[in-house]
Order: sequence, then structure tokens, then C-alpha cells
Amino acid sequence: MIVEILPDQPDLATVDVSGVRRAINIGLITEDEPEPGDWILIHVGFALSKIDEVEAKAAMDFLEGIGQAYEDEIEALKESRIE
Repeated sequence: MIVEILPDQPDLATVDVSGVRRAINIGLITEDEPEPGDWILIHVGFALSKIDEVEAKAAMDFLEGIGQAYEDEIEALKESRIE
């Protein structure tokens, strides 16, 4: 979920993914501009699209269901940075 849009870099937003907060590039979403509270689909540090809470929960449930691969992704997210 988007926590905040960075005021000095409007293409970046702080997001929360399972308790991990990171800056994500939201510049690819050109329609229906993202804002705090929106759920987004993220891949390799980029927001690809806005999704609703039901879709977000289904995606997280799927990822959690695949076990170690999900844990590896969360660890990779913790180590990632966009600056």
C-alpha cells in the first residue's frame, strides 16, 4: 500500500509491503494518479498498476502460500533501495 508520495520526487512513493517500507517508482502509472492509501502491483521496484484491496489480498495470500520463495522476495525487498 502507498504510505506517502515523496514531495521532492513525485515519481517516488513510500510503500508498505508486509511491514517493509521502501521507495518505489510510480512513474509508470499515468492514468488515475496514485495516492496514499492506494494498493499497487509492484515488480522490481516499479508500480505497474493500481489494484483494489481484494486483489492485493489475493496476491499476498498467493505469495505467502508459495513459502520460501515469498520469504526470499521479502528479504530481497528489505535489501533493495531506489534513490
